[in-house]
Amino acid sequence: MATPKRKAMGKGLAALLNDTGNATSGKDQNAEKLVGSVAEIPLDKIEANPDQPRTIFEPEALAELSVSIKELGIVQPITVRRSGEDKFQIISGERRFRASKMAGLETIPAYIRLADDQLVLELALVENIQREELDPIEIALSYQRLIEECQLTQEAMSERVGKKRSTITNYLRLLKLQPLIQAGLRDKMISMGHARALINVESEDTQIELYHSAIKKDLSVRQIEEAVRKAKEVHSTSKKSSKPSLPAEVEAARDKVSNNLQVDVDLRRSKRGKGKITLSFNNDAELERILQQLQS
Repeated sequence: MATPKRKAMGKGLAALLNDTGNATSGKDQNAEKLVGSVAEIPLDKIEANPDQPRTIFEPEALAELSVSIKELGIVQPITVRRSGEDKFQIISGERRFRASKMAGLETIPAYIRLADDQLVLELALVENIQREELDPIEIALSYQRLIEECQLTQEAMSERVGKKRSTITNYLRLLKLQPLIQAGLRDKMISMGHARALINVESEDTQIELYHSAIKKDLSVRQIEEAVRKAKEVHSTSKKSSKPSLPAEVEAARDKVSNNLQVDVDLRRSKRGKGKITLSFNNDAELERILQQLQS
């Protein structure tokens, strides 16, 4: 017995647009009739979001989703915003949109929202972080864009995506890695655990060396952590030989600041007790995190 096709969801697009006119903003007349509506929208009237945080769509996964859509239809509508008289832009659900095209569908059910460009970007980033299986670097870049382009603090972002601030910080720190290692993490050559261990290596050359070693020797996360510890000891010994030694209590204070803020700390002190502390950061997102922690 053939599997029954899922009944189309939503009202006809023509009827909905007749009811709402040319509303594209929440301030327009009849806008309240459009927001939250579900309509069957022709695929050729929908365009992708240029700010889509997902940059890789695996062909096999899309093909599997396409087969499912052919048999069962769209289980969950995509979300779009109205971008013109009869044009719409995807806020979330680009995988379903692409798979529907592959399945030969002519229309797709969609929730319709009215939003300005910044809100569209925020909605797309948050929805993807929560629902899609983004790789760690894509997630980190999405967090960074929420901070830089949507002016969200880490605290506000934590509320939006339902993640602890420490989790967000750990993802953002991945962007400190040498680009080759970031690519390896995206391609699943190494795990998130390997990457987090390598972040703690200051020298990019040493990072690359340990990265290649992890792949070639199939090292576990614990083995890489041990290799990183030894590399840091060598680096520390080298620094001690080139700089005046600090009193043990001052070194302990420096290490405490470094561990609490999760940044590299350089502390210099004269024999008379005068000196300075330097905190290192790699981008605006990390600076924002440091400032927030200093104020908390």
